[in-house]
Amino acid sequence: MTVLREEGDVRLDTSAPSRVSLRLGPDAGAAYLVLQDDASADRVETDFDIRLAAGASLEMVFLSLRGEVLRNRIRVSLDGERASCSLNGLCLAGGSQQRDFDILLTHQVPACHSTQLFKSILGGGSVAHFDGLIKVVPDAQKTEAYQANHNLLVSDSARAHTRPQLEIYADDVKCSHGATVGRLNPDELFYMRSRGITLEEARLLQQLAFADEILEKIPVPEWQQRMRILVEECLR
Repeated sequence: MTVLREEGDVRLDTSAPSRVSLRLGPDAGAAYLVLQDDASADRVETDFDIRLAAGASLEMVFLSLRGEVLRNRIRVSLDGERASCSLNGLCLAGGSQQRDFDILLTHQVPACHSTQLFKSILGGGSVAHFDGLIKVVPDAQKTEAYQANHNLLVSDSARAHTRPQLEIYADDVKCSHGATVGRLNPDELFYMRSRGITLEEARLLQQLAFADEILEKIPVPEWQQRMRILVEECLR
Protein backbone atom coordinates (compact mmCIF):
# COMPACT_ATOMS: atom_id res chain seq x y z
CA MET A 1 0.00 0.00 0.00
CA THR A 2 1.46 3.34 -1.09
CA VAL A 3 1.02 6.34 1.21
CA LEU A 4 0.07 9.32 -0.93
CA ARG A 5 -0.73 11.73 1.90
CA GLU A 6 -1.00 11.69 5.68
CA GLU A 7 -1.93 14.63 7.89
CA GLY A 8 -2.62 14.66 11.62
CA ASP A 9 -3.06 11.61 13.83
CA VAL A 10 -2.98 8.65 11.46
CA ARG A 11 -2.18 5.15 12.72
CA LEU A 12 -1.56 2.48 10.14
CA ASP A 13 -0.81 -1.13 11.01
CA THR A 14 0.23 -3.50 8.20
CA SER A 15 2.24 -5.93 10.35
CA ALA A 16 -0.02 -8.85 9.39
CA PRO A 17 0.33 -9.60 5.66
CA SER A 18 -3.38 -10.28 5.23
CA ARG A 19 -4.71 -7.47 7.43
CA VAL A 20 -4.55 -3.68 7.32
CA SER A 21 -5.71 -1.62 10.30
CA LEU A 22 -6.15 2.12 9.82
CA ARG A 23 -7.19 4.72 12.40
CA LEU A 24 -7.65 8.42 11.66
CA GLY A 25 -7.86 10.77 14.61
CA PRO A 26 -9.91 13.98 14.82
CA ASP A 27 -9.48 16.18 11.71
CA ALA A 28 -6.75 13.90 10.32
CA GLY A 29 -6.47 13.31 6.58
CA ALA A 30 -4.93 10.52 4.53
CA ALA A 31 -4.80 9.17 0.98
CA TYR A 32 -3.64 5.68 0.00
CA LEU A 33 -3.15 3.68 -3.15
CA VAL A 34 -3.58 -0.09 -2.82
CA LEU A 35 -1.87 -1.76 -5.79
CA GLN A 36 -2.30 -5.50 -6.38
CA ASP A 37 -0.10 -6.34 -9.34
CA ASP A 38 1.69 -9.65 -8.86
CA ALA A 39 1.15 -11.87 -11.89
CA SER A 40 2.59 -14.86 -10.02
CA ALA A 41 0.14 -14.55 -7.09
CA ASP A 42 -2.24 -17.48 -6.89
CA ARG A 43 -4.52 -16.07 -4.19
CA VAL A 44 -4.39 -12.79 -2.25
CA GLU A 45 -6.98 -12.11 0.45
CA THR A 46 -6.75 -8.90 2.49
CA ASP A 47 -8.93 -7.49 5.28
CA PHE A 48 -9.08 -3.72 5.76
CA ASP A 49 -10.33 -2.44 9.15
CA ILE A 50 -10.81 1.36 9.01
CA ARG A 51 -12.16 3.83 11.58
CA LEU A 52 -12.50 7.60 11.25
CA ALA A 53 -12.90 10.09 14.11
CA ALA A 54 -14.68 13.45 13.93
CA GLY A 55 -13.66 15.58 10.96
CA ALA A 56 -11.29 12.95 9.55
CA SER A 57 -11.00 12.49 5.79
CA LEU A 58 -9.84 9.40 3.91
CA GLU A 59 -9.28 8.74 0.20
CA MET A 60 -8.42 5.22 -0.98
CA VAL A 61 -7.91 3.88 -4.49
CA PHE A 62 -7.67 0.11 -5.08
CA LEU A 63 -6.10 -1.21 -8.28
CA SER A 64 -6.51 -4.98 -8.60
CA LEU A 65 -4.60 -5.64 -11.80
CA ARG A 66 -2.66 -8.93 -11.91
CA GLY A 67 -2.99 -12.12 -9.90
CA GLU A 68 -5.22 -15.19 -10.14
CA VAL A 69 -7.64 -14.57 -7.25
CA LEU A 70 -7.75 -11.16 -5.51
CA ARG A 71 -10.17 -10.67 -2.63
CA ASN A 72 -10.57 -7.52 -0.55
CA ARG A 73 -12.79 -7.36 2.52
CA ILE A 74 -13.23 -3.73 3.61
CA ARG A 75 -14.87 -2.59 6.83
CA VAL A 76 -15.20 1.17 7.41
CA SER A 77 -16.75 2.84 10.44
CA LEU A 78 -17.38 6.60 10.49
CA ASP A 79 -17.27 7.20 14.23
CA GLY A 80 -17.17 11.00 14.50
CA GLU A 81 -19.33 13.73 13.02
CA ARG A 82 -18.16 15.34 9.75
CA ALA A 83 -15.98 12.35 8.87
CA SER A 84 -15.71 11.63 5.15
CA CYS A 85 -14.53 8.60 3.21
CA SER A 86 -13.97 8.03 -0.50
CA LEU A 87 -13.37 4.46 -1.71
CA ASN A 88 -12.57 3.82 -5.36
CA GLY A 89 -11.40 0.71 -7.18
CA LEU A 90 -10.51 -0.69 -10.59
CA CYS A 91 -10.29 -4.42 -11.38
CA LEU A 92 -8.76 -5.94 -14.49
CA ALA A 93 -9.12 -9.66 -15.12
CA GLY A 94 -8.81 -12.21 -17.89
CA GLY A 95 -8.56 -15.96 -18.34
CA SER A 96 -9.97 -17.70 -15.27
CA GLN A 97 -9.08 -14.89 -12.85
CA GLN A 98 -11.39 -13.71 -10.08
CA ARG A 99 -11.80 -10.31 -8.40
CA ASP A 100 -13.88 -9.82 -5.23
CA PHE A 101 -14.78 -6.76 -3.18
CA ASP A 102 -16.81 -7.19 0.01
CA ILE A 103 -17.53 -3.78 1.60
CA LEU A 104 -19.40 -2.71 4.71
CA LEU A 105 -19.37 1.04 5.35
CA THR A 106 -21.20 2.12 8.50
CA HIS A 107 -22.35 5.65 9.31
CA GLN A 108 -22.37 5.62 13.12
CA VAL A 109 -23.06 9.32 13.78
CA PRO A 110 -24.75 12.29 12.07
CA ALA A 111 -23.34 14.54 9.36
CA CYS A 112 -20.88 12.17 7.67
CA HIS A 113 -20.21 11.71 3.97
CA SER A 114 -19.09 8.68 1.96
CA THR A 115 -18.68 7.80 -1.71
CA GLN A 116 -17.83 4.52 -3.40
CA LEU A 117 -17.03 3.94 -7.06
CA PHE A 118 -15.76 0.54 -8.23
CA LYS A 119 -15.21 -0.59 -11.82
CA SER A 120 -14.17 -3.85 -13.49
CA ILE A 121 -12.93 -4.67 -16.99
CA LEU A 122 -13.34 -8.40 -17.54
CA GLY A 123 -12.17 -10.62 -20.38
CA GLY A 124 -11.75 -14.33 -21.02
CA GLY A 125 -13.71 -16.41 -18.53
CA SER A 126 -12.96 -14.12 -15.59
CA VAL A 127 -15.45 -13.35 -12.81
CA ALA A 128 -15.92 -10.31 -10.56
CA HIS A 129 -18.00 -10.10 -7.40
CA PHE A 130 -19.01 -6.83 -5.77
CA ASP A 131 -20.92 -7.02 -2.49
CA GLY A 132 -21.32 -3.57 -0.94
CA LEU A 133 -23.47 -2.45 1.98
CA ILE A 134 -23.94 1.08 3.29
CA LYS A 135 -25.43 1.02 6.78
CA VAL A 136 -26.86 4.13 8.43
CA VAL A 137 -27.61 3.56 12.12
CA PRO A 138 -30.51 5.17 14.00
CA ASP A 139 -30.03 8.92 14.63
CA ALA A 140 -27.20 9.21 12.06
CA GLN A 141 -29.11 12.09 10.47
CA LYS A 142 -27.72 14.34 7.69
CA THR A 143 -25.84 11.35 6.26
CA GLU A 144 -24.78 11.50 2.63
CA ALA A 145 -23.70 8.18 1.12
CA TYR A 146 -23.30 7.11 -2.50
CA GLN A 147 -22.22 3.78 -4.01
CA ALA A 148 -21.77 2.66 -7.61
CA ASN A 149 -20.36 -0.44 -9.30
CA HIS A 150 -19.85 -0.56 -13.07
CA ASN A 151 -18.59 -3.54 -15.05
CA LEU A 152 -17.36 -3.77 -18.64
CA LEU A 153 -17.38 -7.23 -20.21
CA VAL A 154 -15.00 -7.56 -23.18
CA SER A 155 -15.64 -11.25 -23.85
CA ASP A 156 -18.73 -13.45 -24.07
CA SER A 157 -17.58 -15.68 -21.19
CA ALA A 158 -16.75 -13.01 -18.60
CA ARG A 159 -19.20 -12.55 -15.73
CA ALA A 160 -19.90 -9.82 -13.17
CA HIS A 161 -22.00 -10.38 -10.05
CA THR A 162 -22.92 -7.16 -8.28
CA ARG A 163 -24.99 -6.47 -5.17
CA PRO A 164 -25.00 -2.86 -3.92
CA GLN A 165 -27.17 -2.44 -0.82
CA LEU A 166 -28.51 0.20 1.55
CA GLU A 167 -29.60 -0.41 5.14
CA ILE A 168 -30.97 2.84 6.55
CA TYR A 169 -32.43 3.48 10.01
CA ALA A 170 -32.51 7.29 9.87
CA ASP A 171 -34.94 9.45 7.93
CA ASP A 172 -33.00 12.65 7.13
CA VAL A 173 -30.40 11.24 4.75
CA LYS A 174 -29.26 11.39 1.11
CA CYS A 175 -28.24 7.92 -0.05
CA SER A 176 -28.11 6.15 -3.40
CA HIS A 177 -26.62 3.07 -4.99
CA GLY A 178 -26.46 1.56 -8.44
CA ALA A 179 -24.76 -0.97 -10.68
CA THR A 180 -24.29 -1.65 -14.38
CA VAL A 181 -22.96 -4.52 -16.47
CA GLY A 182 -22.29 -3.70 -20.10
CA ARG A 183 -20.15 -4.26 -23.17
CA LEU A 184 -18.08 -2.14 -25.54
CA ASN A 185 -20.11 0.42 -27.44
CA PRO A 186 -20.42 -0.73 -31.08
CA ASP A 187 -21.28 2.76 -32.36
CA GLU A 188 -18.12 4.20 -30.83
CA LEU A 189 -16.08 1.32 -32.25
CA PHE A 190 -17.55 1.96 -35.71
CA TYR A 191 -16.81 5.68 -35.47
CA MET A 192 -13.16 5.12 -34.50
CA ARG A 193 -12.67 2.49 -37.21
CA SER A 194 -14.11 4.90 -39.79
CA ARG A 195 -11.32 7.29 -38.77
CA GLY A 196 -8.64 4.72 -39.53
CA ILE A 197 -8.19 3.27 -36.04
CA THR A 198 -7.79 -0.50 -35.94
CA LEU A 199 -10.40 -2.58 -34.13
CA GLU A 200 -7.88 -3.68 -31.50
CA GLU A 201 -6.82 -0.10 -30.78
CA ALA A 202 -10.43 1.12 -30.72
CA ARG A 203 -11.32 -1.55 -28.15
CA LEU A 204 -8.33 -0.51 -26.06
CA LEU A 205 -9.27 3.18 -26.18
CA GLN A 206 -12.77 2.42 -24.94
CA GLN A 207 -11.38 0.41 -22.03
CA LEU A 208 -8.89 3.13 -21.10
CA ALA A 209 -11.66 5.73 -21.11
CA PHE A 210 -13.77 3.49 -18.85
CA ALA A 211 -10.85 3.05 -16.42
CA ASP A 212 -9.82 6.69 -16.34
CA GLU A 213 -12.63 7.78 -14.01
CA ILE A 214 -10.97 5.71 -11.27
CA LEU A 215 -7.41 6.74 -12.10
CA GLU A 216 -8.44 10.39 -11.83
CA LYS A 217 -9.21 9.73 -8.15
CA ILE A 218 -5.48 9.28 -7.41
CA PRO A 219 -4.63 12.65 -5.82
CA VAL A 220 -0.93 12.77 -6.76
CA PRO A 221 -0.38 13.58 -10.47
CA GLU A 222 2.89 11.65 -10.67
CA TRP A 223 1.28 8.47 -9.33
CA GLN A 224 -1.80 9.04 -11.46
CA GLN A 225 0.32 9.04 -14.63
CA ARG A 226 2.35 6.01 -13.53
CA MET A 227 -0.83 4.03 -12.93
CA ARG A 228 -2.26 5.05 -16.32
CA ILE A 229 0.82 3.60 -17.98
CA LEU A 230 0.58 0.42 -15.90
CA VAL A 231 -3.13 -0.07 -16.63
CA GLU A 232 -2.53 0.37 -20.35
CA GLU A 233 0.26 -2.21 -20.22
CA CYS A 234 -2.09 -4.68 -18.52
CA LEU A 235 -4.90 -4.10 -21.00
CA ARG A 236 -2.58 -4.54 -23.98
